Amino acid sequence: MRVTTKSDYALRALIEIAGAVDGDPISADELGRRQDIPKGFLQSILADLRRAGILVSVRGKSGGWRFSRPAAEVTAADVIRAVDGPLVSIYGQRPEAVEYDDAAECLQQVWVAARFALRDVLEKVTMADLAVKTLPPEITDRVAIEDAWQPH
Repeated sequence: MRVTTKSDYALRALIEIAGAVDGDPISADELGRRQDIPKGFLQSILADLRRAGILVSVRGKSGGWRFSRPAAEVTAADVIRAVDGPLVSIYGQRPEAVEYDDAAECLQQVWVAARFALRDVLEKVTMADLAVKTLPPEITDRVAIEDAWQPH
């Protein structure tokens, strides 16, 4: 899996918003400053997250951005899909839509299994988890495996 800069920035911005005191909105300027995200790029990301129903903007002097629903209901997978599209795509198509000839047809199953494995992690981690730096046991168990850290 290749994590784009856009996904990384989106997750980092949402961690800041999830960690806000009493769910107070945080301005785009403040988010950009805290996470060193370029302003124009951040504006685009925030707009994507708003379109996906993850964030709402709050107007006014103490306005900014906040979650549209609890941070515990927003997963890392939701965020990545909102800013970059499907978790796995082949030539811009979802794995189940790709057709291979007879010699390579089992490759489709590899892509479907890879997507399932990504979901198994990214759909379990919420923005609330990341904000409090406490990951679900299924994730910490995987990270505890020494081979997980090897750059094969």
